[in-house]
Amino acid sequence: MTQLLGDSPALVLDEIDRRILNTLQADASLNNNVLAARVHVSPPTCLRRVKRLVDAGVIERQVAIVAPQMVGATLMAIVEITLDQQASEKMVAFEQMVAHEAAVLQCYRVSPGPDFILMMQVADMPAYHALAHRLFATQANVRNVRTFFSIHRSKFETRIAV
Repeated sequence: MTQLLGDSPALVLDEIDRRILNTLQADASLNNNVLAARVHVSPPTCLRRVKRLVDAGVIERQVAIVAPQMVGATLMAIVEITLDQQASEKMVAFEQMVAHEAAVLQCYRVSPGPDFILMMQVADMPAYHALAHRLFATQANVRNVRTFFSIHRSKFETRIAV
């Protein structure tokens, strides 16, 4: 059994919970009856368990994964950011600034090395330059920016092993 710890009491995940999570990670659009059949439980049991997983925060949200090239966002930029000042309030301010940018898909505070790694999806190089100028060049606390551009995505997965 897996035990999740956090601010709330521990939640124990059993084999049924893991089957539900694995199935939903593959296809969150399944209705409750289909999901119940796939994980081999009754529909009321399935619904109750999914609600428990949502209420406990194990399932954060259910989303559609959009093909970037189909909506004109063909350039993936992986960006390393080093700040001049690493005081807690400066780090939080940077995180809040990038959180409001739709092109910033992920932001990680990392160690050692740079302070942050950003995953950014934009239409093209001019769009990247405009975003980089707005986010990095005009910010007094950004000391160094190093960007890598994806030339081929060999794997993309959203599933977490449970």
